[in-house]
Amino acid sequence: MNNIIIERVETLRNYLRKNGLSAFIFPSTDPHQGEYVPEHWMTRQWISGFDGSAGTAVVTLSDAALWTDSRYFIAASEQLEGTPFQLMKDGLPETPSITEWLCHQLSEGEVVGIDGDVFTTTEIEEIRETLNQAGIRLRTDLDPAETLWTDRPPIPKNKVEIQPLEFSGESAESKIERVRQALREQKAEGILISQLDEIAWLLNMRGSDVHCNPVFVSYVLLTLDEVTLFIDSEKLDETAENYLKNIGVKVRPYKKPDFENKVPNPIPAMKSVKNSAEIEGFKRAMLRDGIAMVKFLRWLESAINTGKETEISIDRKLTALRAEQPLYRGLSFDTIAAYGPHGAIVHYEATPESDVLLEPKGLLLLDSGAQYQDGTTDITRTIALGPLTDEERQDYTLVLKGHIRLALSRFPDGISGTQIDALARYAMWQRGINYGHGTGHGVGSYLCVHEGPHQIRHTWKPAPLHAGMTVTNEPGIYRAGKHGVRIENTMIIVEDGETEFGNFLRLEPLTLCPIDLTPVVWELMTPEEVTYLNAYHQKVYETLSPHLDEEDKQWLKNKTEKWQS
Repeated sequence: MNNIIIERVETLRNYLRKNGLSAFIFPSTDPHQGEYVPEHWMTRQWISGFDGSAGTAVVTLSDAALWTDSRYFIAASEQLEGTPFQLMKDGLPETPSITEWLCHQLSEGEVVGIDGDVFTTTEIEEIRETLNQAGIRLRTDLDPAETLWTDRPPIPKNKVEIQPLEFSGESAESKIERVRQALREQKAEGILISQLDEIAWLLNMRGSDVHCNPVFVSYVLLTLDEVTLFIDSEKLDETAENYLKNIGVKVRPYKKPDFENKVPNPIPAMKSVKNSAEIEGFKRAMLRDGIAMVKFLRWLESAINTGKETEISIDRKLTALRAEQPLYRGLSFDTIAAYGPHGAIVHYEATPESDVLLEPKGLLLLDSGAQYQDGTTDITRTIALGPLTDEERQDYTLVLKGHIRLALSRFPDGISGTQIDALARYAMWQRGINYGHGTGHGVGSYLCVHEGPHQIRHTWKPAPLHAGMTVTNEPGIYRAGKHGVRIENTMIIVEDGETEFGNFLRLEPLTLCPIDLTPVVWELMTPEEVTYLNAYHQKVYETLSPHLDEEDKQWLKNKTEKWQS
């Protein structure tokens, strides 16, 4: 593979010379600015070989570098070895920005190229302004992959489907009117919607154009008078055509309309607050997901002793158990089944080359989720497969303490997730331990598993938290070459009473699955934390047990026994 990357970079450099360029920037995005993109736009992966969901590759006539965040430092280092790319650890003080690096690499009068279709207007202007200060020009009208990527996948043309009102909880007409009202308040004439999950939410439609994300490639131009969907006509069957006609949506061929937004987009905030039908759908989906998880975890206990199971084989087993559940539509992201040292790679994904046998010792980090038509799930459990070191047990307990401390939080309506992030890290910080990724993200309703605008993370994210939002709770500790620990539940933010100081909120778990207690160092747990854990396990047992056979029920009863200090 590395020889292929070397050849691609050299071919690209010839392309740059022919077109008068000295460098080209490949982001992870597509024209719709999605986190996960159709294969057609995976140009950064094509040129660099790095397959993480976040990163930017830059190639000059003599150098190449790839920027990515802390989730991928280990994975990117491994994948880039033997290629022309050096790893730039984004977010570290010593790491230059892309434009700073380019200004150092290039001279006045040289030209940098980008595909302007996959950058926002703001991003283009920021890049241009910085480069101009060094006398370097920016060109935005080239896409070298269109010429050089000989087997480039086409833009997908998969059929779309209608998301029933019983799951969406609000008609498309109602959502359109809410957006129009927001436009009127801003004295705006219209808005161009390019984010695929926003279009899917607005129109109550779903697709399969992006791996693990039920969205479809399109644009929507919504004005005070009209709604136009720009989409390949092959994606619409008669049912979809009639549906769009009935809700007053015009259809035009797929292209980006010539329209510049001059108003803040109201859809992310609307979409993030789930209505009652969506919340009930989440609960049903989590119930089915919990049943699959219990069946899997019970199976794993005996399977580990056979000496035949690997990271990939247990991934297949869990996926098969989920697929047995009603309304299952697929995975919500590629499963992270990371044993031992692989657990330290935050977004590890086993391949035939990296796959390892599981042994009856150490920790297995299992981060997985599913798309059900009534909800999206995201859960992480770290499981003791046998004897553990003292360090593994301590790390596991610190992560559990952080998870519970955040879950116990009570906070004012409208604060930012950044303001409660430290709760999940406090016990770790006291021992000089930290983690680089965010603590929580929103989850879509049969949509993208990562959903904004709100987050819980240590870097400043001003989006407010409100009742009805989903958010994950997933602190972790990662020790390179040793192990990784993460415990994650998907939560729903709920009302928790009004005082003279305002309205308060709390987090209520949606995820239903036992948390492994065998690694816990109970001396480190406070009585309040133990009480929370016992109450959570009681809820898990009472909710799931009526849907389990006797053997699974007894297993779950044992795993959720009340801990007596």
